[in-house]
Amino acid sequence: MHLSGTWSILNGLIATLLFSTLTPAIELDLSNEQSIKDAASTSTYSMMGWYAGNETGQIPGSFPEKWWEGSALFLALLQYWHFTGDDSYNSLMSEGMQWQSGDKGDYMPSNYSSYLGNDDQMFWGLAAMMAAELKFPDVPDKFSWLSLAQGVFNTQTARWDTTTCGGGLRWQLFPYQDGYTMKNAVSNGGLFQLAARLARYTNDDKYSKWAEKIWDWSTSSPLVNKKTWNVADSTQMANDCADAGNYQWTYNYGTYLMGAAYMYNYTNGDEKWKTPVDGLLGRTLKTFFPHGDVFEDTTCEPIKRCNFNEILFKGLTSSWLAFTALLVPDTAALIKPKLASSAQAAAKSCTGNNNNSCGIAWYQNKWDGTTGMEQEISATNVFLANMINFDTGTFGPVTSKTGGNSSSDPNAGEGRGDEDKEKPITTGDKAGASILTLIFVFGWAGAMAWMMLGT
Repeated sequence: MHLSGTWSILNGLIATLLFSTLTPAIELDLSNEQSIKDAASTSTYSMMGWYAGNETGQIPGSFPEKWWEGSALFLALLQYWHFTGDDSYNSLMSEGMQWQSGDKGDYMPSNYSSYLGNDDQMFWGLAAMMAAELKFPDVPDKFSWLSLAQGVFNTQTARWDTTTCGGGLRWQLFPYQDGYTMKNAVSNGGLFQLAARLARYTNDDKYSKWAEKIWDWSTSSPLVNKKTWNVADSTQMANDCADAGNYQWTYNYGTYLMGAAYMYNYTNGDEKWKTPVDGLLGRTLKTFFPHGDVFEDTTCEPIKRCNFNEILFKGLTSSWLAFTALLVPDTAALIKPKLASSAQAAAKSCTGNNNNSCGIAWYQNKWDGTTGMEQEISATNVFLANMINFDTGTFGPVTSKTGGNSSSDPNAGEGRGDEDKEKPITTGDKAGASILTLIFVFGWAGAMAWMMLGT
């Protein structure tokens, strides 16, 4: 190699190091409401740089190989609008959330329904539920946000499976999917949360009874341990759910914690729900804050092997922790310091690519060299979670009696659950499922094996 070529490479490396060192982190003063809004504005702008659904020839709300992540994007955008008042992305939100709602208003769009999991559909239901609770305007002559959440609830409860394990939702919907033989925490915890939120919003005991049913089944299964408050990831139906895969993920805890918080609030402080709120919160704070007060998905972050899905988990759970603090006020003293330290660390990670790209491992207090939409979503979530420090009684989720006006349709999506079970399997379904299964199932299993080899 010529000397001039060597110097060229060295100069490039020096420039890269200078840029990564000198790019300032996102400024964040947690005592200043506007500073939090500005930080969230920066990360939200970066987040939306990854979204193409509003461009000519693209599909609104769609991420073809990771469809559920559209719901995570819109969950962050809903909170961004709610906490900051910036409506720049509102029309985009309305369009994307309606486009993916499916013909029956149950978030089972035909392009994706052949290979979805219950968890995928559930997250879209939670996005619609949040839209109703935050008073995001219904779209005229389209499905209301509340009815979309009800459509997801109705189709999922129709799939409640008592053939093994005494009940529970399967992970995936069809026999040709590997996850069909598993029952997992996030699907069941997510439906529990959705039922609890519908109960509180509508004051209809149909939903609270289902929340009780899902909770009771979950705690009688290996998924949720009421003594240790451990939440396992999944359990296999082949052995009648006798044991569980015990990888620890923040969002498994978060789904159940949020559901319990809603039930506590809905029942005006029933001790039955305060016990799991305290138990799940205590275990969450103990397990996922190993570096003092900074949030971490401890299964994948220390070994630097988080996949796209996993990067989103602690961001989602940051939001759920914030809402738990609003719904169960005496948890705020424990939750707020953790959210504050995590947000400060996340802001320090946003120095990448000379454009404030955020990283995954917040506890490093610097950019970790990773870039992606998922990193920006999680950073946005944790920044906005700290807005609860300025709550004046207007930040909490509303109900139909406290200002919520999204139209109800208790029969939304009904019948879809049975159709799912009986739907004939086509060659196209198998082809599509095989591709997505490689991504969602084998990819997950491979990641788990990779983690084991790396530890």
